[in-house]
Amino acid sequence: MEIKPLRSDLKAFLLRRGLKQKWGKAEQFFKRSIRHPSLNVELMEPKWRGIYSFRIDKKYRALFFISENVAEVFQITKHYRKS
Repeated sequence: MEIKPLRSDLKAFLLRRGLKQKWGKAEQFFKRSIRHPSLNVELMEPKWRGIYSFRIDKKYRALFFISENVAEVFQITKHYRKS
């Protein structure tokens, strides 16, 4: 699936946290197959909004939506899991 280039603020976020290489790897997996097991793609709640996330690493996830078969990442966040 095609993925839009990241906005400059998201690129800066990745650089500040040392995630540039991990982003590149996740982006390649995403382009090959959105269902790649390493990405662990999830549809977020509420589901009607159509917001998905995929794993960059164990701590960070990229939030995105799909429009006209193109994914756009709009946020990168820490991934918190309920215990």
